[in-house]
Amino acid sequence: MSPKKKTNGKSGKTTDILIPEKLYFRIGEVARLCRLPAYVLRFWETEFPQLKPVKSSTGQRMYRRRDVESVVRIKQLLYEEGYTIAGARQHLRDEGKSDKKQVALPFMSGSHADMRQIRQGLQEILTILSPRH
Repeated sequence: MSPKKKTNGKSGKTTDILIPEKLYFRIGEVARLCRLPAYVLRFWETEFPQLKPVKSSTGQRMYRRRDVESVVRIKQLLYEEGYTIAGARQHLRDEGKSDKKQVALPFMSGSHADMRQIRQGLQEILTILSPRH
C-alpha cells in the first residue's frame, strides 16, 4: 500500500480562490479569501507598488477587486512559483509592460504584382459603383 498525501480540504492553490462580485473588500475579508494573515497583506503593500488599497474615512483599508487579484497573483508568484519578493516585483513590472505593448497588425508582404492586381480590382469596383455620366 502506497502512502497517500493528507488533504485537509484547504488547498493553498491560488486557482481555488473565488473572488465575490463586490466593489470593496476589507483587509480581513481579503485575508480570509487569500488564506493569508492580515499583516502579510500590510507588508506586501509596502513592497509592491501595484497594491494600493484606498482607506475609508475611518482609516480601514478597502481593497478593490483588482487589488484582490493582485494579492492572488503575488501569492502565486511567491508561494507556488518560488519567486523572491524582489523577483516577484520585477516579474509583475514586466507583466505590466508586456500588457501595454502594442501588437503589430499582420500586414501582408505581397509582391508588386499582387499590389497591382489588388489596385486593379479596386478600380473595377469603383467604376461599378460610380454613377454613369
